[in-house]
Amino acid sequence: MTIKIGFIGGGQMGEALIRGIIQSGLYTAGNILVSEPDHGRRAYLKETYQVQVFDSGVPIWQACSTVILAVKPQHMGALLADAQELITTAHLIISIAAGLPISFYEGHLPGKACKIIRVMPNTPALVLQGASALSGNKNVRSEELEQAQALFEAVGVAVILEEEQYLDAVTGLSGSGPAYVFTFIEGMIDAGIKTGLTRAVAETLTLQTVLGSVKLMQESKKHPAVLRAMVTSPGGTTIAAQHVMERAGFKGIIMDAIEAATNRSIELGRK
Repeated sequence: MTIKIGFIGGGQMGEALIRGIIQSGLYTAGNILVSEPDHGRRAYLKETYQVQVFDSGVPIWQACSTVILAVKPQHMGALLADAQELITTAHLIISIAAGLPISFYEGHLPGKACKIIRVMPNTPALVLQGASALSGNKNVRSEELEQAQALFEAVGVAVILEEEQYLDAVTGLSGSGPAYVFTFIEGMIDAGIKTGLTRAVAETLTLQTVLGSVKLMQESKKHPAVLRAMVTSPGGTTIAAQHVMERAGFKGIIMDAIEAATNRSIELGRK
């Protein structure tokens, strides 16, 4: 029997996963089923990726053993209630809804001993450069966790966490992380403009500087402090700039921001 994978929700993150999965060869387009209520979105996904599309989740639960829940958190309770009679212990349920702990799904599927994996991806998955972390409940086998990891490695990098509680730290670090990076990039571009560069030049140089710096760190395997020292000559421009950032507590601000995001994730999970 051909193995199929299903998506409940065909939004941007769902689409990113579909594209990555097809490109990686994990599943062929014909073995990917998508449930999406919006007619225009269904037509787009079918035309673009040649996947099977439906306006209901029923065919997904009936045909697929692995189902990815890619809907907004506020819609998850109703989705699970509607699918109660269709969900079995044979299903591997993978959710990318932010802020909902595994206990939420278990509470909405009482007595079923379902296999549930919670994933925290981030928006660079839209360009197949995401950073994702995942954790499963006690019913999920190690090989099923690895199967889920492979799915999210199709859109970037994915790591398995032994404890779900660490997903709050992941949310604060990489889940919200793109926003911090974009803020930094915006500041660099504005600084370039302030010092006389055109916006186009400032943006081009900033983006390449950030991209090149990340690539250098990945390939050199060197600690960021070592790479920073390579740029910092005695009495030069870099140390003058570093002095301003150190005096402002730049690294401390970043650490406080990520800790605040982590704590907020914990609060939302409790609600």
